[in-house]
Amino acid sequence: MDQSQINITDILLKSGVLNSDQVSAVNLESINTGQPIEKIILDHKFASQEDIAKARAQTLGIPFVSSQQMENIAIESEILNSVPETVARRYKLVPFRMDSDGLAIIMTDPLDLQVVQFIEKKTGKKVKRYMGLPANIINVINDQYSQNLTTEVVSALKEVTSLNPEEKKESEFDTAEVIREAPVANIVTQLLEYAVRTKASDIHIEPEEEQTRVRYRIDGILHEKILLPRKVHDAVISRIKIMSAMKIDEKRLPQDGRFTFSENDRDIDLRVSTLPTVFGEKVVLRLLPKSEKPPTLGDLGLRAAALKNLESQMLRTHGIILICGPTGSGKTTSLYSILSKLSTTRVNILTIEDPVEYHIEGANQVQVNPTIGLTFAAALRTFLRQDPNIILVGEIRDTETAELAIQAALTGHQVYSTLHTNSAAGALPRLLDMGMEPFLLASAVNAIEGQRILRKICSHCKYSYTPPPEVMENLKSVLGPLMPQGQVNLYKGKGCGECGNLGYLGRIGIYEVLPVSEKIMRLVLERASTQDIETQAVSEGMMTMKQDGYLKVLEGVTTLEEVLRVAQD
Repeated sequence: MDQSQINITDILLKSGVLNSDQVSAVNLESINTGQPIEKIILDHKFASQEDIAKARAQTLGIPFVSSQQMENIAIESEILNSVPETVARRYKLVPFRMDSDGLAIIMTDPLDLQVVQFIEKKTGKKVKRYMGLPANIINVINDQYSQNLTTEVVSALKEVTSLNPEEKKESEFDTAEVIREAPVANIVTQLLEYAVRTKASDIHIEPEEEQTRVRYRIDGILHEKILLPRKVHDAVISRIKIMSAMKIDEKRLPQDGRFTFSENDRDIDLRVSTLPTVFGEKVVLRLLPKSEKPPTLGDLGLRAAALKNLESQMLRTHGIILICGPTGSGKTTSLYSILSKLSTTRVNILTIEDPVEYHIEGANQVQVNPTIGLTFAAALRTFLRQDPNIILVGEIRDTETAELAIQAALTGHQVYSTLHTNSAAGALPRLLDMGMEPFLLASAVNAIEGQRILRKICSHCKYSYTPPPEVMENLKSVLGPLMPQGQVNLYKGKGCGECGNLGYLGRIGIYEVLPVSEKIMRLVLERASTQDIETQAVSEGMMTMKQDGYLKVLEGVTTLEEVLRVAQD
């Protein structure tokens, strides 16, 4: 019997993965059938592939790189370029670190000395071998090489010294031409195309002392995807500024701009913001797909009593409906979904936004421009002379805007707006703190919707498990009478190629809708606390965001960890 295989069972026994009975059974079956011990362990599901690979690496004295360590691995372009993608795929290996001691490579088969010698000869560096699972290595290859930035970065480095974007005036550049011409422009193209492919909402290009970090916000979470050489940073930023019609010679002040990028017949609007930092200018690009229509309220995750309560309030012809939540909780998308449902030829819809993110057919949309005095409050005053039925105010930021919104609601208009509060019940005390009169609030506000946005479990790698007793107790305490009877299974994602080995793919909202009833009106007049208002709303049948999240956990839509991440008190 192979000595390394005996050692593997010893290691698995010592680490607690196998027990002595399982080791005896495996050894006996191997003797009787002649099958490899690793195959028998896997067939009986005594241990995972990762457990076996880790034990095998230990017998060889080679460090093992776990799935978790490989999830968010970011590899510098020069390192990635040291091994061609064809070689990486053929031999299932990936370089990930380079220093004075040599080149560190994660391999499926670290004993393949022929491949090691080939790479050492090609790179001129000593190879330090690490071991990893084939599936994880393929995921890293797909993730890192698919960005296809290495060649462009190398080309850009050769030309960066002679590249001087300031030689041309801004007006002389055509966006479509600029994005295709120079190697640096190709880097920008690859960054944008990767963002579109992965459905990222934002790209962060951040200068550091010795390199430039590029991160993507995918499903609400930032992921570091590539590190660019520091010397190419200024050229990349200049390209983006040219495309965004910014001043490329102004590096001391923040600037804002926008441009349109086309990918596979899809037009993407990009909002660009620059910020001077100690190591140079940081750029954030927000991607806004032009062609996509706002999803329906049901698609967003609103349902049952919450959906019914909101839709019944939408039928009223006057009053305010507020959407509440922190930045990035999907408030604007919810507003657009509501207006898309309400937009017909029979109503006049006016919106004042900062900025206008999506076009709503049939609505008259206005963008805030404080430099010329076009603020939320100034636009609202004009709206009241434009014979509106429905008014959308992007955000209530100050007392003046709040007063005008309430005035509009009390004079027979339907008003929608957003407010930064942690819950629906917190909106009323917040408006009182801004100086609103309680009797006006009680009369003007029809309903308040609180929301968060969280990640959905990837349907391609979802699996069920039985929750431990303490989790069951937590579910019962939060859900109360909403807790289903009988056996309860929860779900997670293992991580696969479809979801980038994260276990999550896509996002959905959790909601609470608080209709302002007569009892809640009385609490507003008494200047009651957020907790008192929420207690009354729950007694009248309001489902809290946390309860909505827990029900989505029981349905296998998301995980308990996601709900606690976004909705924990």
